Amino acid sequence: MELYFSDQFNVASDVLEEYGAFNVSVVSDLPVFIDPFLLFHSDKPEYQELHESIIKYLKFLRDEADPNLDDAVIKNLYSFKEVKQNWLGFTVLGNGGSGLGPKFARELHRALGSIFNNFGDELITQSPHLEKLALIGKGVGRDNISDFTTNLIKNYLLQYTQTFAQNHLNPEDCATFAVTRAEFDYATKAWKTKRYYLPKLGSDFVLLTPFDILTSDDTWINHGDMIHSFPHLPDAIDDDQMRGQIDSYFRSRLSERPSPKEYAQAAQDTIWKFPELVDYYIRRQEENGDHAEALSADRRGEVYDALVEQVREAIPAIEQGSNLYQLPHGSYEESLVRAKAFKDYIENNDGYLVINRRDRPFSRETDVQIFFGLIWYRTEFDVNREVNNGRGPVDFKVSKGAFDKSLIEFKLASNSQLKRNLENQVAIYEKANGVRKSVKVIVCYTAEQQAKVDRILGELKLAGEESIVVIDARNDNKPSASKA
Repeated sequence: MELYFSDQFNVASDVLEEYGAFNVSVVSDLPVFIDPFLLFHSDKPEYQELHESIIKYLKFLRDEADPNLDDAVIKNLYSFKEVKQNWLGFTVLGNGGSGLGPKFARELHRALGSIFNNFGDELITQSPHLEKLALIGKGVGRDNISDFTTNLIKNYLLQYTQTFAQNHLNPEDCATFAVTRAEFDYATKAWKTKRYYLPKLGSDFVLLTPFDILTSDDTWINHGDMIHSFPHLPDAIDDDQMRGQIDSYFRSRLSERPSPKEYAQAAQDTIWKFPELVDYYIRRQEENGDHAEALSADRRGEVYDALVEQVREAIPAIEQGSNLYQLPHGSYEESLVRAKAFKDYIENNDGYLVINRRDRPFSRETDVQIFFGLIWYRTEFDVNREVNNGRGPVDFKVSKGAFDKSLIEFKLASNSQLKRNLENQVAIYEKANGVRKSVKVIVCYTAEQQAKVDRILGELKLAGEESIVVIDARNDNKPSASKA
């Protein structure tokens, strides 16, 4: 299997770009997501029609939101599996996400039957928005909104991919698939199965997504930003008495010296009490929609550059001068070779420029893990991501057979729990996963972080330990290898 769609299906990247499709990896999900606001704000009629079709379905759900609705009906109408064939999301080494399960379904049903029972009839905003349903509570993030949107525009994405396949791909690389829950039939109130001619990957298909509806940040309308914007929301209300009631209620939820967490909860409680504040927040976001398009274009471009273009360059650089693809004796040796090759690429082949950009370094361990995970795509070992045996997820589990197993755990040096993690975490994981060896990779972005790691390793008597690979990803202490 090749690494990207263009490689796997022998089509030039330029052809995909001209068509407007994102060149997905067919090895690992990439952290970009569909933002329904980009459909709403687009000048393209087909995107606006898609947004209207999403609202139509949500209005249908609103009208069906009987509190006594049968659980089976709620599951059918509100629960959706992740459309894993688009290879978008947070999964590293694979494309199997969790989708939108029973909890999401019940919360959405409850919201449409109570606080948002006027969904679709708003007077404050230009349009209803799917994202509104994620604003009243925590825990519904960009991946959930993206999954929901993908399911609701699935027929469009399937037709979009089918057209590309018919015009640009070899027949031997395609097949006709019967796709379940492809389109909703309002007459029968049921999801229909339809057949499409699509790119074939093993026994499954691959789904293309237009580049210009993707973002790598939160959706433009999101819960965290609403809480951050809360102080400005009452100012948009003309009714002095209501503004006073909102202010009084909000202050009643605060202690004399509130913590940031308490402040956020008070804002959340106030929004629940006065749900029209949600509409004022959405209107604020609508009025700044041009900024949403520009920001999303920048962010998805950065992801594409780092995780598509740069990975293409990274793999030959990592292969050169290393025994990366010469099979070591066991999983531990394989893990250590990969970690050290990754270290060499970051420190000596300009790799630091990818993960520690001066304007936007990889701020989450997941981002670094995705980059690292993509270089595993040619290995005879079984590599699993986020293995969870009851003690928490592991970054990577490497195995060959039932008895040869090792773990790789990634940490940013900025992690406040680094020392505790080194003391306890991997030992717990090793016991839970039945393995004896693991590799710990620590990434440092600054001199201060390097000093912190050196101090911790000294205190734990781990300095020089073979299994701990410390990566110097600083951008201020090395000349560019391309200029050396």
